[in-house]
Amino acid sequence: PGFKASPPAVTFKLTGETDGIFQIQPDGLLYHNKALDRETRAVHKLQVSTLDAYGATVEGPVPITIEVKDINDNRPTFLQPNYEGSVRQNSRPGKPFMYVNATDLDDPTTPNGQLIYEIIIQLPKINDVMYFQINNKTGAISLTLEGSRELDPIKNPSYRLVVSVKDMGGQNDHSFSDSTSVNIMVKENIWKAPEPVEIVENSTDPHPIKITQVQWNEPGAQYSLVEKEKPSTLPFSIDQEGGIYVTQPLDREEKDSYVFYAVAKDEIGKPLALPLQIRVKVKDINDNPPTCPSAVTVFEVQENEDIGSNIGTFIGHDMDEENTANSVLVYKIVDQIPKLPKEGLFLVQTYSGVVQLAGQSLKKQDTPQYNLTIEVSDKDQFIDINDQIPIFEQSDYGNLTLAEDTAVGSTILTIRATDTDEPFTGSSKILYRIIQGDSEGRLGIDTDPHTNAGYVIIKKPLDFETVAVHNIVFQAENPEPLVSGVNYNTSSSAKFKLIVTDVNEAPQFSQRIYQAKVREDVAVGTKVGNVTAKDPENLDISYSLRDNTRGWLKIDPVTGEIFTTAPLDREAESLYRVQVMATEVGGSSQSSIASFHLTLLDVNDNPPRLAKEYTGLFLCHPLHQEGTLIFEVTDDDQRSFPSPHFSYSLVSESSRNDWEVSRVNGTHAKLSTKHTNFEEGLYSVQSASVMVAGHRWKGIVSLPVTFCTCVEGHCFQPAGHQPGMPTVGMAVGILLTTFLVIGIILAVVFIRIKRMKAKILFESAQASEAQPLRN
Repeated sequence: PGFKASPPAVTFKLTGETDGIFQIQPDGLLYHNKALDRETRAVHKLQVSTLDAYGATVEGPVPITIEVKDINDNRPTFLQPNYEGSVRQNSRPGKPFMYVNATDLDDPTTPNGQLIYEIIIQLPKINDVMYFQINNKTGAISLTLEGSRELDPIKNPSYRLVVSVKDMGGQNDHSFSDSTSVNIMVKENIWKAPEPVEIVENSTDPHPIKITQVQWNEPGAQYSLVEKEKPSTLPFSIDQEGGIYVTQPLDREEKDSYVFYAVAKDEIGKPLALPLQIRVKVKDINDNPPTCPSAVTVFEVQENEDIGSNIGTFIGHDMDEENTANSVLVYKIVDQIPKLPKEGLFLVQTYSGVVQLAGQSLKKQDTPQYNLTIEVSDKDQFIDINDQIPIFEQSDYGNLTLAEDTAVGSTILTIRATDTDEPFTGSSKILYRIIQGDSEGRLGIDTDPHTNAGYVIIKKPLDFETVAVHNIVFQAENPEPLVSGVNYNTSSSAKFKLIVTDVNEAPQFSQRIYQAKVREDVAVGTKVGNVTAKDPENLDISYSLRDNTRGWLKIDPVTGEIFTTAPLDREAESLYRVQVMATEVGGSSQSSIASFHLTLLDVNDNPPRLAKEYTGLFLCHPLHQEGTLIFEVTDDDQRSFPSPHFSYSLVSESSRNDWEVSRVNGTHAKLSTKHTNFEEGLYSVQSASVMVAGHRWKGIVSLPVTFCTCVEGHCFQPAGHQPGMPTVGMAVGILLTTFLVIGIILAVVFIRIKRMKAKILFESAQASEAQPLRN
């Protein structure tokens, strides 16, 4: 663009973020002298002023904002060249087990910075089927449906993926890309359906009885059981270790098998994997006597019928399992009326029940009708009519006094009735029940199947405060109905008085564990929960806390309300557990304990900080162009993928003159120089990182940047003085001293040698003078 000046202005002046790129001519033409780089500076803020001939400002400065439009000139880059991860076989399809992440310096609000992830290679690739998939926007890697079914650490313990990332939303042929390697270990899945279970029906063992076990791959799962078709009361339970129990005796004739599912969920109630099918078969015992469809079966026979002729078939039934020894029936004629003209006129085939003429042909004038009594039995039981009622051995079992804290499960009395029907049949088996005096079901009666003795046990705790005296009436009955005309009477009942005595009991909490949730930044004094206990003797209760290790909570001793007494900190402890004690006021001061669990919900209360220690940042000196450095920022608050977003600024004015900082993505920033006129040395650049998710938190981070001479792309710095090593001056002094000493020594030696030589010459001259001349 061009600007015009009004007199007395004769020229223009350009200031601001010119970066040596923007200039203005005296006639007002604003231009740039080299290419712009949005990643170096996205917005240039300039000021234009007009000057007179003396350089004084006439107008301005007028602000000018130049926004640099992004082009796709940066390729995306993965944060790691290699990723390592692991997954359990049979994990839920679509549930991420790891992430890959890439960054792109281009504008993320434009297609230039919009990244798309893709798995381009899977090794091995069985039958050309992909076992892994990736969320193309988040980089979340999970199993496909086929992968959930087919992964097996025995067949292939590891897989290698090559993941690519493209910018331009992956829709442009001119997009840039990068790739990374992902190594995935396959771990064995221990979340497996157990083998089918067989349970013998009508077990007399104490229940519950553990029958099988399931286990999730990691600790902390929450287990539950659900039925296959419709919600109902299953006679099974599961504990939080995955143990599965049968809770009561089963009856095969009522239901011969069960199919239900074990479910594992995480702490928020979300299923961790597909449920496991649990199969239970109820194993038969011979606990049912044979029965007949009717009391009387009528056959017709012709006079003079041949001996051996089939008269008819007597049919019996047994409810025990078919095609087993328990349901094989045996037929036998035990009586013939009249026995004329002789006994044994008929026979019955032992296993088929076919009745045949055996002795001789029959004549109507002799006897027009015969009555046969046929016994039908299995290996243990045979048909008997229930024409006798149980009779108690005594009608009054007297009084019994028990303390109200007598243990549940205790046997307190044995009662007995007798029945003269065929032993070990439904006609003689005795069942006892309480028909009066125990409306709350605190007592129960178990029958000994061999002796018909009844054992009165405590099923629920006795309570003096509710009922102090129980006037019990027992009734003895048979599981088989009585024949017509026979009824139970007073001989089948007995009475008993149970007197309950008072015991000073501890207070009772309404629940064993109390739970509450609260934000970690709640004000001191905030009510966070309430506990309630009741004393059976209606004494007052005083509440107190135990294991309040951080002193965060207090409790109102009268109301049980729980308040904060100090600032909470989720980063120090996310689930704060204390024990609450309820103590009687007066009496024997008995007490009981419950747990209070306070979950602290995270708030943005931690300032940003550097994700790692940056000690080796450097730029090569002298700078020939603006230098850039990438750094990562994080904070200690709880978060889920993806990451929080930070904004950045420089703290000091001097830093802003030399440096600028800009956001790359949610967690990374770029530090750039604003000019190239730096001296060699260490610069400490302080940046303020502000978390903008939730309310704002500012953190000051300091980056040490060294400007140094570079050799082959590496910073070359002369070694500094180290402890124990001489400085240069010291080294020179030592060398000079050494040379001086050596010189002195050489001078002394030289002088001594010279003197000795002169002495030798003098002595030689004297000797020649003294010698006489010879001719």
